[in-house]
Amino acid sequence: MLDIKFIKENKDIVLVAIKNKNRNVDVDELLSVYERRKSIKQEVDNINQKRNEAAKSRDAEKGSQLKKELETLENDFAELDKKFISLMSKVPNVPSIDTPVGKDEKGNKVIRSWGEIPKFDFKPKEHDELGEDLGIIDIEKAGTISGSRFAYIKGDLALLQFAVLNFCLSVFNNKEKLEKIAKEANITVPVTKFIPVIPPVFIRPAVQNRMARFMTPEEHYMFPEDDLMLIGSAEHTLGPLHMDEIIDEKDLPIRYVGYSTAFRREAGSHGQDTKGIIRQHQFDKLEMETFCLPEQSLQEQDFLVAIQEHFLRELGLPHQVVIICTGDMAFPDYRQIDLETWMPGQNRYRETHSADLTTSFQSRRLNTKVRRSDGKIEPLHMNDATAMAMGRTLVAILENYQQSDRSIKIPEVLQPYMGGQKIIAKQ
Repeated sequence: MLDIKFIKENKDIVLVAIKNKNRNVDVDELLSVYERRKSIKQEVDNINQKRNEAAKSRDAEKGSQLKKELETLENDFAELDKKFISLMSKVPNVPSIDTPVGKDEKGNKVIRSWGEIPKFDFKPKEHDELGEDLGIIDIEKAGTISGSRFAYIKGDLALLQFAVLNFCLSVFNNKEKLEKIAKEANITVPVTKFIPVIPPVFIRPAVQNRMARFMTPEEHYMFPEDDLMLIGSAEHTLGPLHMDEIIDEKDLPIRYVGYSTAFRREAGSHGQDTKGIIRQHQFDKLEMETFCLPEQSLQEQDFLVAIQEHFLRELGLPHQVVIICTGDMAFPDYRQIDLETWMPGQNRYRETHSADLTTSFQSRRLNTKVRRSDGKIEPLHMNDATAMAMGRTLVAILENYQQSDRSIKIPEVLQPYMGGQKIIAKQ
């Protein structure tokens, strides 16, 4: 959440952010509740001081009277505090200066593009047809066994997914490669290896709420009897890794790369992407989560985007980098950048990667702080970004590397991870 001091001193900026992010929060009420809460807190402190004085003077009657007053004030404070937290939790993060103002995805702006759109001497097919023909995607059987929006990934396509995973991890574990990526992108952040993590796929709803990624029962799989829910991305359990901790400045940045299965109900996507494996209830992702100093967080996000672009260039997949507008960006985001990859079978770009800079918005809620070298303690900044959404990456490879005989060329960079195999043919 935002700092209440920032909201008080920058009310106009906050109001514009609320409007541009299509949110509805009564800031005047929030500030009024805050002042009343602050006043009562002062009264509580004063009465506690008087009670201490009464105890020292052994004035039992005065102490009893003060105790009753204190109980009333504490009840009033508890009610106001609850209302204050509720209102604060509805205030979105303020977007960055370079974030375009827009009502919805139509306001997103392409920053740059890479790669030539492939030309075929035949009509390119969509991935679901290619997968079915090759015997490497089975949606029909998954539908019988598990229902809609599930699929079996089989044979060489399953091996290809692990090839993509191992290729990515080979970069995250190589400081020289990471330094080269940063240098080529003209980024000056301290470069470190990423720590690989296989995180839990369950999270307590209270912790998820502290992440400011509001996941409703309509969107995600909830298990109220266990006080658990399934994550929609590895970031949901990577982000709280340093919850309620203070990290020394010298130990930052800390960077994680987590691989997990993710789960989404997709209740609001009826009729969207019903074919194939673009929008599934269950999918695998490799996700980056980083913790850094506030003055480095913008460059940190640019570094994560540079890594994403490196992966797509190495895979030979045409793509464009898009900065997301105010009306389309996520609630806790200060700046959101997406990568969209060309899908020949669909004849359009599709979002495959996202990079979210949340500044101190999440860390303040998670109580994750940095201790500066001079002893000052403050919220650190957090970034999360897709390293590779496996399903959509497989879709992009199938459609961009399809051949006239319906076989699929394996991207050269992945061939060493496939035992030198160069083609996926009919199983």
